[in-house]
Amino acid sequence: MLKLIPNILTFTRLVLTVVFLVMILYSPYVVNGPFFLDIAFVLFVIAGLTDIIDGKIARKFNVTSKFGRMMDPLADKVLVCGAFICFAIIGEPKLFNLPEAALKIILWSVAGVLIFREVYVTVLRHIAEARGINFAATASGKIKMFIQSFAIGTVIIKMAHVRTAPWGYWFTTAVFALMLVVTVISGLAATQRSSWKKVD
Repeated sequence: MLKLIPNILTFTRLVLTVVFLVMILYSPYVVNGPFFLDIAFVLFVIAGLTDIIDGKIARKFNVTSKFGRMMDPLADKVLVCGAFICFAIIGEPKLFNLPEAALKIILWSVAGVLIFREVYVTVLRHIAEARGINFAATASGKIKMFIQSFAIGTVIIKMAHVRTAPWGYWFTTAVFALMLVVTVISGLAATQRSSWKKVD
């Protein structure tokens, strides 16, 4: 039974992620937007906590599995990439009163960088796993995930409570810039890992 708990939590995170993403897409049409977004933020936090808990349980009881190593990062990718795709679709966060066209270019570019990185690293992970090589998350990948999650939370809070505050524009822009830098660095770090290149 213990062996199933991490996988159950991972599946739960996927379900919460779908609900969260639907809420983000629907948020522009909700009358009581701030409260609605606060609920979405709570779901996002719960999803993040399941990510922390399932890994700790798997390691503590030594019930790690190939399924878990593949599905856990997939759930993370759906959450992060899905969130930034949804942000780009609804045109959030607003930044410095930029024209809508310029804002769309920025938001879709951010989503594109994240998606490219995740697809690239996923390919490397599948190559490694196909060869029976463990390609578990590294420190740089975990830091990347934390900052991406922080960025998502920043956008939700800005949308709900500080839509036009000047400091909100600057803070969000700084977080986005840091996220992009860390995302690219973590992708390069994955390239340098020798395990996926190992010849059988």
